[in-house]
Amino acid sequence: MSNYNQPILPPATIGILGGGQLGQMMALVAKEMGYKVGVLDPTEDAPAAQVADFQIVADYDDLDAMKELAQKSDVITYEFENVDQDAMQQVNDMTYIPQPISELTITSNRITEKSFLKEIGAPVTEFAEVNSQADLMNAYRTIGTPAILKTAEGGYDGHGQFDINNEADMNSAANQLNSVQWIYERKQSFVKEVSIMVGRDITGKVTVFPLSENIHKNHILHTSIIPARTDGSVHTNAKDIATKIAQELDLMGVLGIEFFQMADGKLLVNELAPRPHNSGHYSIEACNISQFKAHILSICNLKLPEVSLINPAVMVNLLGDDLTTGRQELFNHPNWNFHDYGKAAIKPQRKMGHITVVGSDIDQLLDEVNLFK
Repeated sequence: MSNYNQPILPPATIGILGGGQLGQMMALVAKEMGYKVGVLDPTEDAPAAQVADFQIVADYDDLDAMKELAQKSDVITYEFENVDQDAMQQVNDMTYIPQPISELTITSNRITEKSFLKEIGAPVTEFAEVNSQADLMNAYRTIGTPAILKTAEGGYDGHGQFDINNEADMNSAANQLNSVQWIYERKQSFVKEVSIMVGRDITGKVTVFPLSENIHKNHILHTSIIPARTDGSVHTNAKDIATKIAQELDLMGVLGIEFFQMADGKLLVNELAPRPHNSGHYSIEACNISQFKAHILSICNLKLPEVSLINPAVMVNLLGDDLTTGRQELFNHPNWNFHDYGKAAIKPQRKMGHITVVGSDIDQLLDEVNLFK
């Protein structure tokens, strides 16, 4: 059914691989539109399962579980890119999987992703594949420092990374290399981190969301400011790059694109995320259509509208015990749009929820969430 091109209308069933907060927000939109929702996730009562019609509790590489989800679903999507591609391929004829497997293949591996971006002319930093100590030494000599060594697959929020600033760092990292594939990237002196969400529908129309300015702490997104406080030319350039990537990927659903903005205003693509993205959460309250609704519309072969920003916004992640603080302060902050993901345990640096505030003055909006600096 991979070439299915008819609209998938409610009350059809949407199967979601992954039960985290992104899946939860997809499911909430889908349910609002009248769809049924099923979730496959190994954690019982995962956030997405709490608002779904059913959950299959199983690992993502469980082929029988994948087949069960396919049999029960009219369309399957995913909330994270490290799903089992072989299992998805084996159920491709059992249900509709609108997002190309090739999209997963490209975005689930940092080397494949950077190579794809370079091939289509999207700007990226210098990089090299590392599979051995000799490869690392060669990358160190040819690309130089400062640099960062990352696992090519997996890893998130700073996990699976080494900063390489000198030969001692390089030697230390070399001693910790294992059989997995790595990528060596030149670290850039950027002035801002920005990101953009882009969607593409069954007609080939590309829809781009406003550019977000992102502030990270300990490699984890902390605050997003929308629209990004930067020149109009940067916004235009980001939109053009996003449109090009969406077209070259034959994108279905939405895609998050992270950029580094350099001092001269130029952008470098850092990473792609082939699904809704943390930095796009603001769109629920601040835009005429959220990233999650855009995703559901696209994967169900429905047309996407043009996206417009209704109000500037600030979004802050609630990490660990920030959730408790947020709950306790709700009474004092009626302007907060408070999102609690319903995760079973509060853990340090874990994304437990988020708050979005909207209005006309960015400085005032930042003040609204300054409890979480």
